[in-house]
Amino acid sequence: MAPALLSEEMNDEVSGLDLDTSLSALAYYTRSYLPIVENTAAADTHWVPLPDEVRNYKKLKRTQSVAESIGSNSSLYSGGNGSSNSRSSSISRSSSTNSLNSLNSLNSLRKLHFRDHIWTYTQRYLAAEAVEEAAAAAMRNSAEGEVEEEGSRDGMRLVQLLIACAEAVACRDKTHASALLSDLRADALVFGSSFQRVASCFVQGLEDRLSLVQPLGAVGYNNIAATIGSVGDTDWEKREDALRLVYEICPHIKFGHFVANASILEAFEGENFVHVVDLGMTLGLAQGQQWCQLIHSLANRSGRPPRRIRITGVGLCVDRYKIIGKELEAYAQKLDINLEFSAVESNLESLQPHDIKREDGEALVVNSILQLHCVVKESRGALNSVLRIIHRLSPKVLVLVEQDSSHNGPFFLGRFMEALHYYSAIFDSLEAMLPKYDTRRAKIEQFYFGEEIKNIVSCEGPARVERHERVDQWRRRMSRAGFQAAPIKIMAQAKQWLGQVKACEGYTVMEEKGCLILGWKSKPIVAASCWKC
Repeated sequence: MAPALLSEEMNDEVSGLDLDTSLSALAYYTRSYLPIVENTAAADTHWVPLPDEVRNYKKLKRTQSVAESIGSNSSLYSGGNGSSNSRSSSISRSSSTNSLNSLNSLNSLRKLHFRDHIWTYTQRYLAAEAVEEAAAAAMRNSAEGEVEEEGSRDGMRLVQLLIACAEAVACRDKTHASALLSDLRADALVFGSSFQRVASCFVQGLEDRLSLVQPLGAVGYNNIAATIGSVGDTDWEKREDALRLVYEICPHIKFGHFVANASILEAFEGENFVHVVDLGMTLGLAQGQQWCQLIHSLANRSGRPPRRIRITGVGLCVDRYKIIGKELEAYAQKLDINLEFSAVESNLESLQPHDIKREDGEALVVNSILQLHCVVKESRGALNSVLRIIHRLSPKVLVLVEQDSSHNGPFFLGRFMEALHYYSAIFDSLEAMLPKYDTRRAKIEQFYFGEEIKNIVSCEGPARVERHERVDQWRRRMSRAGFQAAPIKIMAQAKQWLGQVKACEGYTVMEEKGCLILGWKSKPIVAASCWKC
């Protein structure tokens, strides 16, 4: 960079920057041989655009010769337009313009050594370079701030559009809702920011709900269960793949398995004949990971392992359960454990006490991982019936793991807002764990959490099965059904487990009234609780 000194006009432009170090360097110049910079009558100048304001071009004066310095009216750095300001203490100008001062200046310049010139130009070069670096830093900070501010504005606009569209759908205003959906489709990108991605799932749910609402004055929806509830084989395969990815990448289900197994091990302590009733078999997750871990722990517990372990899976995917059962029996045989597996083909609402085959002297526990919310209905009768049946089985403990959010309110807009807040936190965690264009992330978002969102937003009546409730509401329901809370006292182990599974830094484990809650940045995600008869 050619040695040059910026004019007072540039100092005005970057006066907001911290340039004390740069300007103080100018104060050390030997005043007699500072170059002359004139602000107005510049004969030969170079235009250099500043990064802050491209439209305002600033002048960088070329270095003048000694003869030009002698012939000039001023021998010091000009303050600019004859004005006196705060910078005059460091960068002053001469108060004399007569020929006597010019002659004195000439006499002093003639006594200069070559090293003095070198020192002067070096200092001037360093000062100008510092000013340029500070200006460049200001430009970068300004650009980053503008991007953040622009992203924040876009996010707020997207939130406003979503809420306005939900209101229009709730009011059955198809014309207005359709116009808003058109705007939302352009902004809610499947591979955009975390909020754009979660918004794309809510847009799909709003579209489904809008297509099924009847005109104003009519009651209910157009056969919503038959239209949205039907799932093809291809969709089931996508959901199974997404469930597997959720288990591998997200700590939600693993957290439930960890807390459940710790509670079951405590209940089975000293027991020789043990029986586990698994409601739903963790959504049909393949390989039976939870029970492999439990079998291993029972085989290696202090004292003797159980003489027999029985596992009963309850659900509609009996063929899949039987495959899992055979794998578990083979695994237990390697550990010299006697394991019996059986499956009951029934949904939870149709379950009867005689479906569960009990034997004398065995300790029984019931395990429910993300299952009981599916039988929560407006009438409460279905859930109460299931809880009564479980209570009649007299389990030593019932382990309940559920999403900790209120998605079962009576009003659509309330559910919509609560779901938007809840799933925004989940999608934020996915952004922290997986790259933007990772296909695994897209599968998890669209085919697992996206399906939950669409069910909450678009479905009503029996078709709406994602009826998540907060842990406080579950306490009330369980108490009314005759269960008593059994506090979970493994907080230290849970925190240690969270570190072992290498979950993303934003995940936390909290204890609340005897329950353990997995959260993302203080937002509760999954709650685990234990209950006794």
